[in-house]
Amino acid sequence: QVQLVESGGGSVQAGASLRLSCTSSRRTASNNAMGWFRQSPGKEREFVAHISWNGGIKDYSDSVKGRFTISRDRATTTLFLDMNNLKPEDTAQYYCAAARSSVGSRELGAYNYWGQGTQVTVSA
Repeated sequence: QVQLVESGGGSVQAGASLRLSCTSSRRTASNNAMGWFRQSPGKEREFVAHISWNGGIKDYSDSVKGRFTISRDRATTTLFLDMNNLKPEDTAQYYCAAARSSVGSRELGAYNYWGQGTQVTVSA
């Protein structure tokens, strides 16, 4: 069992930056790809970014590309999401997830462990 705990969310104004963190309870998560997803009220959970087990492959949704950066520290099994130039449409609950394999995916079904989420609210 892998437990994931997100932190770093908050309420900011448009244009601000935030860094989300996700800590894992087990070192074995360091051998798996990780991802960030988000969900707004009334909407389905959507892909934000994923990173391969060694950080060599990263992928971003079009809506965050160029503004968000995903990274990981395998030594501490911590996943990060640096979010810059935040927009009101980025407002959502953000979730980190551990994939079933070492290669990430945009599909929710590729992830078998999820955190409880951290809220990000961006005001205009």
